[in-house]
Amino acid sequence: MKIKYLMAGFLLACVALGSCTKNYDYDFSTQDGVNRYPIDWQASADSSTSFLINNYWNSNPGYFNKSNVDAAFNYWPQAHGLDVLLDAYSRTQDNKYKSYFDKWYTGVQQKNGNTFLNYFYDDMGWNALAILRAYDATSDDKFKTAANVIWTDIKTGWNANEGGGIAWNKGKLAYKNTPANGPACILAARLYERFKNPDDLDWAKKIYNWVKDSLYDANTGFVNDGINSNGDGQRDTWAFTYNQGLMIGAAVELYNITKDPAYLNDAENIADNTLSSSSLTTSDRLLHDEGEGDGGLFKGVFVRYFTQLILCPDLEESVKKRYIAFLKLNAETLWYQGTNKQLGLFGSYWKKMPGNSSDLTTEESGCMLMEAAALLSKKNLL
Repeated sequence: MKIKYLMAGFLLACVALGSCTKNYDYDFSTQDGVNRYPIDWQASADSSTSFLINNYWNSNPGYFNKSNVDAAFNYWPQAHGLDVLLDAYSRTQDNKYKSYFDKWYTGVQQKNGNTFLNYFYDDMGWNALAILRAYDATSDDKFKTAANVIWTDIKTGWNANEGGGIAWNKGKLAYKNTPANGPACILAARLYERFKNPDDLDWAKKIYNWVKDSLYDANTGFVNDGINSNGDGQRDTWAFTYNQGLMIGAAVELYNITKDPAYLNDAENIADNTLSSSSLTTSDRLLHDEGEGDGGLFKGVFVRYFTQLILCPDLEESVKKRYIAFLKLNAETLWYQGTNKQLGLFGSYWKKMPGNSSDLTTEESGCMLMEAAALLSKKNLL
């Protein structure tokens, strides 16, 4: 990530929760003029993945374009494009999605200088996570090898500045942030889950503890963006949904491994803050519009890991229902109001339809929300 700096008559709250808890849920009946209808979430997710492929996939040599009107290559969004294809394949087992994995593997390396290694530790973490999922889907050792090569390089970013943590990039080793450490923690935990190397679990716990000690406010549940960006040891308190999602994801991964309730408590604390904070969620219960560019991906990252929290079997049923209601509202709003279905484009604000162009990052967030809704629907949770 390169910017820091900056259907018919749903009464959602009452239906999902059995009560009208307005601090979390929104009554769709107040939205006059919105064409609401029953949504087939599987079909919507299929359509959204088709949008992504048709509008953004570049077959020469195999990567996702910067936007539907710009064929430039950006490294970190490539991971999330592959993630969407993996979501669709996992959900449908349709080999038409699987056919892109090898093309992506070849094309992204080529566009990135014939390597998956990069200047930014956070960007490498994202791509390693997607590549590891490709290994899960294919059992092809080239994906496992690539993920391990990236992981080895990421670990070199850990240093004693600010008491530990992985640096944001290779030229600014004293600056640490959630965007670099969150993906690394999730990656280490997943590597341990798959291959049982205890060193990976040690890394996951070490990274998590550093973020919790350095960037997390346990009193509020808010995850700060970074520390020491200006060399003054101060926290960067920018509010991004991205950071909240990352720590939810890391906590859920470690809870799944250890069953330590402290991790699940952290995940719920962060999620509750996100849903109630005016800096992260709008008054009508939607995740904030964080713009296009890198910010276009922030909500998608939150959705991905918030969904993993919803799927945690030990989450209290009342909490699960509340979280599902929130995600459902966001997904319905995007599909009803924020999707240009004629062009196959999603808006960066999920209540506003885009025009003739949309960044890849924005499109990926929309796809991730549609896939999350389809996944929950398939499990009879939505």
